[in-house]
Amino acid sequence: MKNLLTFRPWAILLFVSLILPSCMKEEGLELQPHDDNKMMSIMHAMMDEMHKMSMTDDPDVAFAKMMIMHHQGAINMANEELNSGDDATIKGIATKIKADQQKEIQDLQAFITSYQPDQPTSSKFNMELMDSMEKSSRQSDLQIITGDTDHDFSQLMIVHHQSAIENAYAVLEHGTSPTIKTMAHMMIDAQVSEIKQLQEWLLANKPEGMSGH
Repeated sequence: MKNLLTFRPWAILLFVSLILPSCMKEEGLELQPHDDNKMMSIMHAMMDEMHKMSMTDDPDVAFAKMMIMHHQGAINMANEELNSGDDATIKGIATKIKADQQKEIQDLQAFITSYQPDQPTSSKFNMELMDSMEKSSRQSDLQIITGDTDHDFSQLMIVHHQSAIENAYAVLEHGTSPTIKTMAHMMIDAQVSEIKQLQEWLLANKPEGMSGH
């Protein structure tokens, strides 16, 4: 339990993603209003759906229901990247994200169908999920959006994955289902790796006007 509470890999990843926009020069960099951006619209639609969820379930069931919506948002973003993106590396990452999260949605749906809840609603767990959603919403709205699909997908998928990692840690702490705990560990491992890949691509493919310190 100590490791879950005192050190989480997403904390470092979040710090790096916050630092990137601070290294920007305004001159020469064209930004796109968030309301005009397709990737941002997908993120907002996903957040709207999750906010409609009634948090009245066993933590394992609540996690499964929320992650189905969360994963569908990632799939929709991946589809936009595959339809409109140009970079082969980012398209490859999008293809893997889509395949992995389609499979996980099927597994989560099967879990909900077969699982017999064994604990009551947890207000602490629900609060952690809501806090994670709010933080993800704020963080996505702080991202530098250029209208370049590859760049915007990478930026917003990092935020998306960070939220999923937080949710996975929350269910590891509050849930009881071995099936969900196994899935949560798999999500953390996969999405930490993908965040690193996306960050490395962003560092190597900065839009004009962005420079490092």
